[in-house]
Amino acid sequence: MNKFNYKATIELVLRQCVFIIINIYGLSKLLGGQFYMKGKLPTEIANTTLGEASGFSLAWTFMGHSYTYILFVGIFQLLGAWFLLWNKTKLIGVLILLPIMVNIIVFDIIFLDVYPALANAIIVLLMLLLILFFNREIVKDIVIKLTSFHSKTRIPIKKRLITFGITILFIVLIFSFDSFIEYWLGASTEKIIE
Repeated sequence: MNKFNYKATIELVLRQCVFIIINIYGLSKLLGGQFYMKGKLPTEIANTTLGEASGFSLAWTFMGHSYTYILFVGIFQLLGAWFLLWNKTKLIGVLILLPIMVNIIVFDIIFLDVYPALANAIIVLLMLLLILFFNREIVKDIVIKLTSFHSKTRIPIKKRLITFGITILFIVLIFSFDSFIEYWLGASTEKIIE
């Protein structure tokens, strides 16, 4: 007789819940239902000076200023949510959604005083973390593979010093090139500091 797999069932329920919640928020962004969109500000918000605006109004207006940014976030929310539907891609979905959810939580804590939205984001984050917990062996193997250094021979000090020197040289070249491009495009220290 087959034993009922509670872990797999709970994980599937979590994945489907996150899928539904994130699809609602992702589609809401794409359809213009979230944030105060540029050119479509509520009259009360449009008539408020920056100094008088609440954190919520400032944040919601700022986030809605660029539809390209909203599109970027919304598409990645939907992409991560849809990846959760299949076993082979579920961890990629979690990997996409974790930084988005952490950013939303930090954003809500700092700028908004809308606690139901914050609670919802925390619950979604906890569900994602539970999905990771249920797949902890796979996650552990991935982390070990990404962080282990397999070297059977000790690298001589001379070779390490040469590698270090070349690394420093490339860092200097990259920063010099970056500074040149910034200067060429019109950036100056005065503009950045002000």
